Amino acid sequence: MMRTRPLKVALLGCGVVGSEVARIMTTHADDLAARIGAPVELAGVAVRRPGRVREGVPAELITTDPTALVKRGDIDVVVEVIGGIEPARGLITTAFEHGASVVSANKALLAEDGAALHAAAEQHGRDLYYEAAVAGAIPLVRPLRESLAGDKVNRVLGIVNGTTNFILDKMDTSGAGYSEALDEATALGYAEADPTADVEGFDAAAKAAILAGIAFHTRVRLDDVHREGITEVTAADIASAKRMGCTVKLLAICERAADGQSVTARVHPAMIPLTHPLASVREAYNAVFVEADAAGQLMFYGPGAGGSPTASAVLGDLVAACRNKLAETTGPGESAYTRLPVSPMGEVVTRYHISLDVADKPGVLAQVATVFAEHDVSIDTVRQQGKDGEASLVVVTHRATDAALSATVRALRGLDTVRDVASMMRVEGERGE
Repeated sequence: MMRTRPLKVALLGCGVVGSEVARIMTTHADDLAARIGAPVELAGVAVRRPGRVREGVPAELITTDPTALVKRGDIDVVVEVIGGIEPARGLITTAFEHGASVVSANKALLAEDGAALHAAAEQHGRDLYYEAAVAGAIPLVRPLRESLAGDKVNRVLGIVNGTTNFILDKMDTSGAGYSEALDEATALGYAEADPTADVEGFDAAAKAAILAGIAFHTRVRLDDVHREGITEVTAADIASAKRMGCTVKLLAICERAADGQSVTARVHPAMIPLTHPLASVREAYNAVFVEADAAGQLMFYGPGAGGSPTASAVLGDLVAACRNKLAETTGPGESAYTRLPVSPMGEVVTRYHISLDVADKPGVLAQVATVFAEHDVSIDTVRQQGKDGEASLVVVTHRATDAALSATVRALRGLDTVRDVASMMRVEGERGE
């Protein structure tokens, strides 16, 4: 039997995502009510610019006072899609204090202060859902938090930023340089006017922190995630990857150490074999590859951003939060029982692809090989070609600590016979690495 009194929802933010949430709540009202067991009513919408026309949102619901809205006391669920750290953090905690559960798409806040938000939700007996904070419409947070709760996740490897994937894909398919590909992404609306958060890896790093925390049942903050962007990726890097049967992707990589005593979380560009499922992810799409003991290999794929895809994830969380409200219960909260430390990047075991410009004379390869040996880094393959006194060496290493590989590169730069380290990039994605 359906309850007649509606559940009231406050919407914080009415931009691309927020306006789509409001539209779906209106157009799918009957379906949502049937799925939840009670009508859902949009009770207020907090915005910064009240004069802007918002199609489908009644003017009487618009307010510029989000604090008053979440303090009303009759709000059942607050949907936060304003982003940023403040005022979002204060509004979410205020919502908990006044009896509302929260659905958020705020990856930056959750990566920085997720533990405190979970604690506040638990203290007040409320829900905190955030499927939309990672990978847009792709169901990922809930499968990791609930479907795989009885399994042991060992690795999460993913493309979680559509802007950078679009840029790297264009560089790969058209031969364009980074700047040209970025210009095309901007023109098509895939890149913001200021693309720093995307191209420097901040967006992906926040998502990696959230994924690592859920997957490994430990607390991982944004500051724990090693971050490198794609601004230094060149057409030559892309060409080198092709010669190896690889492509270049910006990857978020979360791993449990082999001994199970620590975890790592990192974001950086890497070469991955064309045979890996992530290599076929094109344009602005996202995909996440999960490896678990019992489940084996799982891949989640779909649109990772945009108004409609992100709103889909928000509405899924809204339905869950409303159902819990009716049942007078809460869903799963934070699981951080393992308390595993996060290892620094220098201790992470990786492989490198290194391209060297060297003098074309006898003994150069032996000198280079000696440097690798002195730093306990073994060589997997090496390719040498030379002409008119100039030569290049392309070295692919076996796995070693990132610190050892970095020290090796510094030593190579000190050799008289090495003119330049033309490029260096990590190689990832091979099963069992």
